[in-house]
Formats: sequence, C-alpha cells, structure tokens
Amino acid sequence: MKNTFAILGSGMQGTAAAYDLAKFADPDQIYVGDASYQQAIKCASRVNGLVGREVCTPMHVDALDPKSLNAFLSQTDIVLSCLPYWMHPMVAKSAIETITDMVDLGGNTDITMQTLELDDRARDAGITVVPDCGLAPGLVNNIGCALIETLDKTETVRLYCGVLPQNPKPPFNYKLTFNMEGLVTEYDYEAVVLRKGEVIKVDTLSELETLHIDELGEMEAFTTSGGTSTAPFTFEGTVQNYEYKTIRFPGHCALMRIFKDFGFWREDEVTVKDAKVRPKDVFNTVFGPELAKFVDKDLCAVRGVGIGLKDGRPARMQIDLFDRQDEATGFTSMERLTGFSMSIVAQEVAASRVGNGCVRYEKAMSGTAFLAELARRGITVRMQQTVELEALR
Repeated sequence: MKNTFAILGSGMQGTAAAYDLAKFADPDQIYVGDASYQQAIKCASRVNGLVGREVCTPMHVDALDPKSLNAFLSQTDIVLSCLPYWMHPMVAKSAIETITDMVDLGGNTDITMQTLELDDRARDAGITVVPDCGLAPGLVNNIGCALIETLDKTETVRLYCGVLPQNPKPPFNYKLTFNMEGLVTEYDYEAVVLRKGEVIKVDTLSELETLHIDELGEMEAFTTSGGTSTAPFTFEGTVQNYEYKTIRFPGHCALMRIFKDFGFWREDEVTVKDAKVRPKDVFNTVFGPELAKFVDKDLCAVRGVGIGLKDGRPARMQIDLFDRQDEATGFTSMERLTGFSMSIVAQEVAASRVGNGCVRYEKAMSGTAFLAELARRGITVRMQQTVELEALR
C-alpha cells in the first residue's frame, strides 16, 4: 500500500476527497496543494478538525509552473487532481516525470483522450493514471458497470444524474455546485454515446424526456457532454447502447437552450465597443456569479437502467441512488459523491489493484466493488429487477 497522498486543488471536491482519504485510506500524510495557500490551509484545517488528527499538510503549488508542480508531486505516492478539466493532461505529464500515480476528475472526453494517449509513457514509468473519477463521469459509469456485471447479456445502459437544490428557486431551479465553465462545457459540447452498436456524437440540451424520481416527482432529463466518459468506446461490440442524460427540474433545459441557440456560448471573438471578447467568457463571468448567489442545501439523484437478459429471460435492471447534503460534516451531496468517488479509485490504485499505464475509468475497478465501497460510507443504492417480455420495451 502506498500511503502518501496529495490533493491538487483544495476546493469543494478536493476537500471532500481529502476527508475520505483520511477516514478510509489510513494515510501517512495528505499534502493539500493549491495556488492559494490560504485555501490550502482552510482545506487542511477542516479535514484535520473533522477526523481529529493532523493528517493534512497545506502547501502552495502553482500547477501552471512545471517546476512548482514537479516539486509538489515528488513528495507523494499518488495525486488526486481536482483542477479544471483542461489541466489534467499537463498534470499527467508531470506525474510521469516524478513517478507519481494519478487520478483526476476529468469532465471532458476529448481532454481525457489526451491523457490516455500518454499510456506508453506511464507504463514505462511504472505508474497508473486513471482519469474521469468524479460523479458524472465517474460514479455513474460504475453504476453502468454494475448493471453490465449483473445482467448475463446487456443490450442497453441508460444513465441519469442530477445535482439539485433542495428548495429550487425559479426561473432556473438550479444551484451552481461547481464552476460555471464546467457547467457550460457540459451543456454546450457534443455528447458521446453508443447507439445501435456505433459510437456517435449527439447534440447537447436535446432528446428531452420525463423521468419520475420517487423523492422529487416528475423531472426532466436531457443530453449533456462528458458523462459517458470512454465507456462507449470500451463497450463497443458488447453493448448496443450506452447513454447518459442530466436530470433537472422541468423547464431548465428550455431556458439554457436559449443561451446556446442565440450565441452566448460562442468561442470566437466579437467586437464590443472596440474591445474583443469571447461571448462564452462574458457569459461565464456575468451569469456564473449571479447564479452562485442562490445558496441552498443540495441533493443528488442518480439512476441507471440496464436492459438485456438474465437467466435466459428478458430483464430490466434499475439502480437508484438518492443522497442529500450531510448535516454532520457539512459536505454537500455533490462533494460527497464526487470527492468520495475519486478517493475510492485512488485507494484502489494505491493498493496496486489497478494495472500500470493510463487506464480507462470503467476498467479500473468493478462496478459492484465500487458500490460496496459507497455503502461503507453510508451511501446505498436500490436495485430493482423486472423479468418479463415487457422489459425490453
């Protein structure tokens, strides 16, 4: 077991990941690194206070400075990268140089592919790199894996996830639970899906459907990017359909589609009063802080549906997870399901149960084993099985 861990980016998800490591990994040390030393101190202090011992050490690190990043990584066995998605391939290169295992939160499949291209270099260095270890991508794909592992033959996997306010407020009925740039990326880019045996890309904020969640009532779900991670490529040839949608309160998709359709998320420069700006940058800068003004406790609903055969008969399997902000620790549901999930995979890597190289997330550990680890943390799932001719509809 490798027992020295590092958190790179000590915000919401990084703090939750550090807490989970402190609780379940029996670490010798957790180095908490951030460009803001004050943020690193805040993170370390909170975790140390929650677990009742001095296990986290705050450090200043500039991830955009290779010298600073390498110095930070050289002290640790494995790093959990909680930085913006576009920085992960750069961190992976430093991890290879410093012989440091790595997991990251991912979030953009094209960027994840850049990390996976470093496979040969990671193998030569004798390290393991696993991208996309958060909630969606991440936990939802473990639910997809659990469905495939449970069914004898799987035709279709449909995944759904939504992090939402407990007390929604119109018009958007949404609470910003991570940075605005990441949210717009999910809403704006294309979604990678496996459909009729072929990996294709589909438009985001489309294919709207109604979904009933027992704890919430009638909700809506629509396509967003990043959630499937590399699973459509991995399961091509064995599963016919593998798709992901985001869950929101009814009406949210139509409102966000307005911004997309009318050019607010364009990335080309436009001239505004002699100044050149990108509409997407302006939107994130203006809309993000306004949306963040709405403060509320959160909840998360996750659903996985698997259709196929079980014991020679048509079967439909459904896995549901419903989680609320934790009153005891103060961690939001988003933090718990993202940070804890990342920590679980990091501990698999640290225990040498994942092979060397750049490993696709869905190949890092079994879905069933992952769900068992969630249960150890008090996060359980409900599984329902229907075996009948109607199941395949």
